[in-house]
Amino acid sequence: MRQYVQVPTVEQEKTYDYNSAFEPRPCMCLGVCCCCAALRPRYKRLVDNIFPEDPKDGLVKADMEKLTFYAVSAPEKLDRIGAYLAERLSRDVVRHRYGYVLIAMEALDQLLMACHSQSIKPFVESFLHMVAKLLESGEPKLQVLGTNSFVKFANIEEDTPSYHRRYDFFVSRFSAMCHSCDHDPEIQTEIRIAGIRGIQGVVRKTVNDELRATIWEPQHMDKIVPSLLFNMHKIEDIDRIGPPSSPTGGEKEENPALLAENCFRELLGRATYGNMNNAVRPVFAHLDHHRLWDPNEFAVSCFKIIMYSIQAQYSHHVIQEILGHLDVRKRDSPRVRAGIIQVLLEAVAIAAKGSIGPTVLEVFNTLLKHLRISVDFELGDRRSSAGSATFSTSSKESDERIVQNAIIQTIGFFGSNLPDYQRSEIMMFIMGKVPVLGMTSQSLDTSHLGDLGTRRIQIMLLRSLLMVTSGYKATTITNALPPPFLDPLLSPSLMEDSELRQLVLEILHNLIDRHDNRAKLRGIRIIPDVSDLKIKRDKISRQDVSFMKKHGQQLYRHIYLGCKEEDNVQKNFELLFTSLALTTIELANEEVVIDLIRLAIALQDIAIINEDNLPMFNRCGVMALVAAYLNFLSQMIAVPAFCQHVSKVIETRSLEASYFLPETIFKDKCNLPKSLEKHEKDLFFLTNKIAESLGGSGYSVERLSVPYVPQVTDEDRLSRRKSIVDTVSIQVDILPGNNTEDKIDNTEEITFEALKKAIDNNGLEEQEKEKRRLVIEKFQKAPFEEIAAQCETKANLLHDRLAQILELTIRPPPSPSGTMTITAGHAHYQSVPVYEMKFPDLCVY
Repeated sequence: MRQYVQVPTVEQEKTYDYNSAFEPRPCMCLGVCCCCAALRPRYKRLVDNIFPEDPKDGLVKADMEKLTFYAVSAPEKLDRIGAYLAERLSRDVVRHRYGYVLIAMEALDQLLMACHSQSIKPFVESFLHMVAKLLESGEPKLQVLGTNSFVKFANIEEDTPSYHRRYDFFVSRFSAMCHSCDHDPEIQTEIRIAGIRGIQGVVRKTVNDELRATIWEPQHMDKIVPSLLFNMHKIEDIDRIGPPSSPTGGEKEENPALLAENCFRELLGRATYGNMNNAVRPVFAHLDHHRLWDPNEFAVSCFKIIMYSIQAQYSHHVIQEILGHLDVRKRDSPRVRAGIIQVLLEAVAIAAKGSIGPTVLEVFNTLLKHLRISVDFELGDRRSSAGSATFSTSSKESDERIVQNAIIQTIGFFGSNLPDYQRSEIMMFIMGKVPVLGMTSQSLDTSHLGDLGTRRIQIMLLRSLLMVTSGYKATTITNALPPPFLDPLLSPSLMEDSELRQLVLEILHNLIDRHDNRAKLRGIRIIPDVSDLKIKRDKISRQDVSFMKKHGQQLYRHIYLGCKEEDNVQKNFELLFTSLALTTIELANEEVVIDLIRLAIALQDIAIINEDNLPMFNRCGVMALVAAYLNFLSQMIAVPAFCQHVSKVIETRSLEASYFLPETIFKDKCNLPKSLEKHEKDLFFLTNKIAESLGGSGYSVERLSVPYVPQVTDEDRLSRRKSIVDTVSIQVDILPGNNTEDKIDNTEEITFEALKKAIDNNGLEEQEKEKRRLVIEKFQKAPFEEIAAQCETKANLLHDRLAQILELTIRPPPSPSGTMTITAGHAHYQSVPVYEMKFPDLCVY
């Protein structure tokens, strides 16, 4: 077939500027040219006709309609149309004919919108090639033009998936445009907006595609996510200079920060179970690289966006990633760790309202581990700076306190938002981590921290537990205070640390108070009229009555021993008063009321007798505590005679001994008495008068005559309280039977005075009778739980002493094989000959 070459016309006295976009019309008079133009393919002629002679005239609409009709009628020609348009556009870009470039892209956009057949796939390849050419150019207008065309293409839903198309170049190019640093601020903003819109188009196109998993690969997420965060953070820094203003609809489209945030939300909203971690990890890398954890306002806002954008069932993935990053950065500065923990707090605050998944215990376990690490760092800095108090060390300690407070706040907030069944498990979990003297905790190793470190850990964990129990409303007290939780909780209340005892009492208040009465009882005082407090209470349930029968003595015991501590301050007495009052409101029936009165009288005896040598302030404080509580109790049970007796004693004290009242003793300047032995009985609450007043109202007052004695348990040995067993040492010498000359004669010498004492035994008989009478009366009137507790106490003491005696007396018999001794880490055996062994007399014949 012959090939005809078109010859362009040349005007005289002018140089020819070859314009490939200009093609002569078939209607020209030159016959040769007419023949050559007619032999061109139709699609090329239709494409050439849409370009005007002057690019300023824009796209020829009539010819564009013909081209569109031709493309729709003959879809197999789409690939050739696209290739020819791409050829013209590439030539125009190189020659900087940007007017024709705009016309070509407009034509491509219209063809894309009009054609939706399977043959569009090759045409799309030509289109993407042209978009790539525009993005590679250094002209900002062409980059924006290519981005706009790509966004239009991304919004088109294709009928069939494309298995060979990849968008790696577009991800890289759009990410680079997001970091544009052009000298002109307007051009810079325009390019950044184009880059963000391009990323948004890539996300939409790939997520809707069957091969959408490719966009979630780490190499793509490492480019997309930091680009979006960069624009969100940069514009935020600029906005901080001026006052904040609410953007309008037009400003939102021109603001890269808002556009990037919307794109970021859309990206996270499309994330699924398998690719959630790939979208979140680049956020940590960006925050680490730009040091945005301190201050952490931007980090908090980022993770708020993440938590609200992802699906609720995937929230635990984000929490796991934050915990993992906290483990990675555990050696960083305290403020960085505090910033990460603050982000975790915001994340769990949002996740706790929805699905949390299996990460509940993991969150608490990781936080408690970092709490121990923070305490270890704090004590390490303190030890390293011993003898040289420097400002930097003190600032490090204060920073560690910030970390610890952030951890406690996170634990408390997370726990308080959990359902009741999960909260009870968390309470048990945290309580199991509290190190108790003489016991080993489950996982928190505090052996290397010493006493100070152990105390810090105890305080931190109890503060965490206090926040978890805040707002906890159990249906029964047994659910709130199960035995596995109650026993370890009350153990720190025996410690010689007033702050620990205060925390334990506050935790008890959270669990016992089910009607929010604690705020009405705040502060120890003589309440004139309890009815003004409008206290809420319900009828005592069977479960609560059963709980008090089993564990009431345990609660009384800790209140009793808590009043005997020498380091008690006003807050301790206030919390003890609140404990007694809440027990009366929530758990008191007639039997419990009698037990509480016995406890109050026993506390009064502590102050009067003073066997523990308490300071005068503590003795007067206990007297004020008893007065405030009996005033409250008498008005709660509303027995007139009892109220009259209590009011009379309080009135007498206000006149003669005001230091026995809380309003006086807890003032800054209070004149304390020198002794309490000289005070008259009118200043004290008397058991016989209380029994008379209550007996007429139907109360069984027989047990009031039995003094309250607290039970002694193993918890005394766990505390640092001195006991009889600790102060008595038993030494027994076992002498061989053959050495009779070494025996000690323990025979008592009989003298005239000894015989006289043996004959004159009338006084001893009276004492024995009185002692027997008290024992019989006690077994008749005392509650069974108290009798059983005392018997158990005696049995335990006897068992301990027998164990000590047997440990001292029993020695392993000598063996001919020898005994093993360890010296310098090596074991040595010392054999004993048989003829040198000493056997008992009964074994020798």
